[in-house]
Amino acid sequence: MRRREKERLRKMAKKSVKGREKPKQQEQSKTEQQVKKGEHSYEEEVAQAQEKHKQKGTRWGVAHIFSSKNNTIITLTDLSGAETVAVGSGGMVVDADHEEGSPYAATQAAYKVASKAIEKGITHINIKIRATGGHGSKTPGHGAQSVVRALARSGFKIGSIEDVTPIPTDTTKRPGGRRGRRV
Repeated sequence: MRRREKERLRKMAKKSVKGREKPKQQEQSKTEQQVKKGEHSYEEEVAQAQEKHKQKGTRWGVAHIFSSKNNTIITLTDLSGAETVAVGSGGMVVDADHEEGSPYAATQAAYKVASKAIEKGITHINIKIRATGGHGSKTPGHGAQSVVRALARSGFKIGSIEDVTPIPTDTTKRPGGRRGRRV
């Protein structure tokens, strides 16, 4: 090697030794501790995704919320409804079947859907809430209201909230027969 190259390498080595002083013990923030443990909250995911995509313009989506007493299903699509952006349900979040329709499960599913949607650049949403309808219940389940709250907290601008439950004006015959369902 040439003499100049050797001198340059020695200088670089000296600089790197100086920079190797013992680092001060820094207190880790709660999020760093959670990441090391493998824990995270959906609110933090949503916040990180929002910061990442703040530069982009407005993009609209439609959140279709089906809420029965047993489950809550959230499907986020583009305005035409042709392309599905994100899907989540209460059953994807909780383990026990009887908890699928709970507000907690609905909220957690909404945060998952929101983080996926924000990653894809959606900033504004219209909400369509649907109950079972037809011969079933005409009122949405417990999870519908908590989903709307969670989506609003996630940073979406909400354009409209609409109830699209299918209510028959004149209907087919109810199941059960003339004397009702015999148990």
